[in-house]
Amino acid sequence: MKMCVLGSSAGGGFPQWNCNCRNCDGVRRGTIAARARTQSSIAVSENGEDWLLVNASPDILAQIAANPELQPARKTRDTGIAAVIVMDAQIDHVTGLLMLRERGTPLPLYTTDAVWQDLSTGFPLTKILSHYCGVEHRHIAVGGARISVPELPHVTIDAIPLSSKAPPYSPHRDAPETGDNIGLMFTNNASGKRVFYAPGLGALESHVLDAMREADLLLVDGTVWTDDEMIRLGLTNKTGKDMGHLAQSGPGGMIEVLDSIDRAHVRKVLIHINNTNPILIEDGPERRTLTEHGIEVAHDGITFEL
Repeated sequence: MKMCVLGSSAGGGFPQWNCNCRNCDGVRRGTIAARARTQSSIAVSENGEDWLLVNASPDILAQIAANPELQPARKTRDTGIAAVIVMDAQIDHVTGLLMLRERGTPLPLYTTDAVWQDLSTGFPLTKILSHYCGVEHRHIAVGGARISVPELPHVTIDAIPLSSKAPPYSPHRDAPETGDNIGLMFTNNASGKRVFYAPGLGALESHVLDAMREADLLLVDGTVWTDDEMIRLGLTNKTGKDMGHLAQSGPGGMIEVLDSIDRAHVRKVLIHINNTNPILIEDGPERRTLTEHGIEVAHDGITFEL
C-alpha cells in the first residue's frame, strides 16, 4: 500500500493568499526556512496506477500536475483517480470535486449520510456535477461495516467517528450529527500494517485513542501550535479548539498525546498545518521540539509505503 501526501496545509494553503503573517511573508520573500504547501489531501494505491483520493482540495489540479502518477496517460482522456472519499463537507476538502467534472464516467464518491446531505443541500456539489460527469454515491457506515474499495482489493478502510461540527453553510451546523467528520484507518491486509489519518482532531475520545494506538503510521492534526495562536496574531476571535483542532503544545496537546503512544516503531506525522503555525519554520525551536519527541511534519509529496 502506497500513500502519497498531495497537500499538507490547512485551508487556505501556505502561504495563504491574503495573509502577511511572519510565516506567509517569510516564505514569499525567502527569509525563513520553509516550503510552500497546498491544502490537505492524500492519495492511496496498491498498484501505483489506480488511486483513491482522500479529500478533494481546491488545489487538486496543481496536485495532479505535481504527481504524475495521478495522470498515467494510458489513453487520450485518462486519470489515475479511481474514486474519492471525503471525510467531511468542509470547503477545503470538497471544492476540488468540481475540478473533476470532465471525467468520462460518474465519479465514485464515498461519504457518510451527514456529508452527503450537506453536499446535496447547503453546498449542492452533487447536483452541479449531475450536469457534467455525475456522481456514483458509495455510502460510508460510520462505526459499522468496513469500507471496501474495488480499486484497492487488498486494503480495508474503517471510518472512525470524530466529534466535530458540520461546516458553517450546513443546514445542521448547530445540531451535530454522527458522520459530520470522520477519521480513517487504512489496513493493508497483506502486511497487516495500518495507517490512521485524521487531519482534524478537536477531541480525543477513547475510541479515537484506541485507533491511534493500533496504527503503524499516524497522520494527524497539526493545525496550530498553541490554542490561541490565531487570536494573538489578530486574525480571528476563535481558538484552535473552537475550530475543531487540538493544539500541539501545552497540557493535553498533541505532543503529549503522541508521547503516550509507545507502540514500537510507530511513525508519528503531523498534517493539515495552518499557515500561522511556527512548526513550518524548519530550523525553528518548535520544529526542534517536535524532533526531540520523534514527531515529523508532513510536506507535499512525501510518500509512505506499508
